[in-house]
Amino acid sequence: MNIRLFMFRLVLCVSVTCAAAAQQISAPEPQTGTVIGTVIDVNDGTVPGANVVLQSSSLPEPKQVTTNDDGFFQITQLKAGISYHITISANGFADWISPEVTLRPGQYLELKGIRLRIAVAVTTVKALSTEEIARGQVEIEEKQRVLGFIPNFYVVYDHNAVPLTPKLKFRLALKTSKDPITILGSAFVAGIDQAAGTPDYEQGAKGYAQRFGANYANGLTDIMVGGAILPSILRQDPRYFYRGTGTTKSRIIYALRTPFVCKGDNGRWQPNYSGLGGYLASGAIANTYYPSSNRGPGLVFSATAIDIAADMANGVIQEFVLRKLTTSAKKQP
Repeated sequence: MNIRLFMFRLVLCVSVTCAAAAQQISAPEPQTGTVIGTVIDVNDGTVPGANVVLQSSSLPEPKQVTTNDDGFFQITQLKAGISYHITISANGFADWISPEVTLRPGQYLELKGIRLRIAVAVTTVKALSTEEIARGQVEIEEKQRVLGFIPNFYVVYDHNAVPLTPKLKFRLALKTSKDPITILGSAFVAGIDQAAGTPDYEQGAKGYAQRFGANYANGLTDIMVGGAILPSILRQDPRYFYRGTGTTKSRIIYALRTPFVCKGDNGRWQPNYSGLGGYLASGAIANTYYPSSNRGPGLVFSATAIDIAADMANGVIQEFVLRKLTTSAKKQP
């Protein structure tokens, strides 16, 4: 064999081999994927500190992360074309398990609908005796007082609270209306009205008594109609359900919607027909005992607007201030 031909073939083989090796080395790595999500509870509050575990038969060991203060998590560097399952757990909640997830190269997947429900053990306790549990909750609420003396009966701090029976709705309304601080509050407002000369009753002791009676009657009709009668008929819960979780903005929005949205006895959020009906009924009935110069549609709608504004303000104060000042509230979960 000609030595030059041999050398040419040898160089050619080496060149081809090196080119193939170089091509193999320079081949790009396959793109990995990412999975993100936000964990919330049944009340739409975020769940910080939840444990997120991603598993696959192709992984040597599961990948694990924890949600941040906003309930957000992110798992990166996931190979494409592999089936994954994600399990999310948190104290007091039942585990949430995702359907099978398979990523495309470079995919950025956001998991939707991650909503943790109350643990089965808690739900089972509820189902044993709902009425007795509700009665126990009302007994706790009847001891709730701001600074130890101002009634704060219509707020629920227990996220596992059960609905009230009609009897308990009337019990809570009557206790509030008969409380000495409620009566003193009506007397105080009557004094302010007396000084302002509104409504158009006369001055003196008789005028003060009329203003006191009008103020107390307004509150009584509002709480009896909006807090007991309509909630019993429409199966709605008249209480404010303290949220306590989530961003400041989300909690403010939650509090401001109080006059318009309430929780039904079925546990679902719905239009607050009971509360709005109570406001309107209070203003309408006031037309029967207010001075003739103050009567008319304006009285009904102005009283309703004032009640709505007061309810919105109360919701914000309940969410951010009153729990710290309410007796027995700190002991509740």
